[in-house]
Amino acid sequence: MSRMVNCVKLNIEAEGLDRPTYPGDLGQRIFENVSKEAWQMWLQHQTMLMNEYRLSPIDPKARKFLEEQMEKFFFGEGAEVPDAFNPRP
Repeated sequence: MSRMVNCVKLNIEAEGLDRPTYPGDLGQRIFENVSKEAWQMWLQHQTMLMNEYRLSPIDPKARKFLEEQMEKFFFGEGAEVPDAFNPRP
């Protein structure tokens, strides 16, 4: 049986993550409050941020920026979108 959560991003009860996907307190909050569907939305958004800002996952500043954006994406006012971002039709 799937674990259900009240997803803070989608505002619905949905299937929760199978395991914590991020370390620390933020990872635990995500595990308890974010659905699989919302996590996939974050992964797409994170990829866009990394590509548009040309971030390296091994750069500590980039990791800190992405963690801040993740917090905003799920629990704040929403993560930013780069000014120059133009999604393909």
